[in-house]
Amino acid sequence: MEIITDIKKKFHATKYQGDTGITIPPFFKDAGRGKERIWGDDTVTETPQPMIINWPGLNDKEKAELIPTLSITDNWILLTHPLGTRNKSQSPLKESQRIARAEGKCIRWWREGKDKLATHSMTTEVWINTRGQIPEATRMVIQEALEKENTKDAPSFGTEDLEVMHRSGSEAGLLGIYNFPGAVYATDGSNDKGIMGAGYFKLDEHRGGCCKLGRGKEGNSSNRAELGAACLALEDAKRKQDRKPVIFLSDSACFLSSSQKWIGEGKSPSMHGNPDADIMRDIVQLLCERIEQGLLTIFIKIKAHRSDPLNKLADRWADEGRQSKNIRWSLPKNRPIFYWTDNSITHHSPMISTVKKRIDLQVSQQQLKIHSGSTAIFLTREDSSRDLLGKFHKDSSV
Repeated sequence: MEIITDIKKKFHATKYQGDTGITIPPFFKDAGRGKERIWGDDTVTETPQPMIINWPGLNDKEKAELIPTLSITDNWILLTHPLGTRNKSQSPLKESQRIARAEGKCIRWWREGKDKLATHSMTTEVWINTRGQIPEATRMVIQEALEKENTKDAPSFGTEDLEVMHRSGSEAGLLGIYNFPGAVYATDGSNDKGIMGAGYFKLDEHRGGCCKLGRGKEGNSSNRAELGAACLALEDAKRKQDRKPVIFLSDSACFLSSSQKWIGEGKSPSMHGNPDADIMRDIVQLLCERIEQGLLTIFIKIKAHRSDPLNKLADRWADEGRQSKNIRWSLPKNRPIFYWTDNSITHHSPMISTVKKRIDLQVSQQQLKIHSGSTAIFLTREDSSRDLLGKFHKDSSV
């Protein structure tokens, strides 16, 4: 969607052609498919409004309906994949010229609301009318937008009427979050390749914060990152020193369930055995301070990866946290760390089930060398369908 956003801003487009009413980006004043109006004004004017066309999003009939308008106007810009054989360029119209081409991200990734689809590389071309002219600076901006290698697009959070309506229909919008009289924080954690990041986004001030979580060698988890994000948001709310109620949105059920045992009277939970006690201790302290001051604090679980704008913005801050130089909760617990190599890749971890399995495997392999019974012969002989036997022990239907 970032490609569409950049082109819209530079081209001052107000109309979009292609896709469906559900998948069309919500920041266009008018949208349609061929002669069909999906929303907005379909009044014919002497000067048609600037338009962006997603050519693959139209069927043959809709393309045929649109071609006469494109032939006589020059205030449109068209995105398509190469139409020629073997990925070669081919003009979609007689009256068109190509201004950009790159191995960009799939321009229809947002249909399923999955950020990972944005990493699907697909050659994308941008065409305009042969009579049209755009400044070289604008063309370079479009080319750079196509070539961006970010795995996730920047979420759109505009103020146009349709965007406000779109957010009102999201999960947070249906809960009335955007009309909440207090402060709203969206929090998220990120754990990738053993590096953990935590981030939050504050709605009313449209800003965020993040950090990297330390002690990753002693074990990393998404729940630890989620706890770190919640603690950062609570700390930020404390710094504001206002008496507003606060809502925290999180997509982590594990975080909410791990916090649940600290809620209510007559409970005396302990930090003993909690792998993330260093963060949980800070969270409990901050919540106790808010309770003593009579401040309302609400935690709400929202669904992850459903294109909720607040959740996506928190997710981007969490990703940035993994690269941050601000490292929090890094005091080691001095747990023993085990190292092993598998397929030329070195792994490290504290004593968990994975490490126990590796130890059992190493011991069994050493024991095989000193035994010569039928079992040892079977386990050391090549091509004895041991892979199928392993699958059978996991699932007898194999």
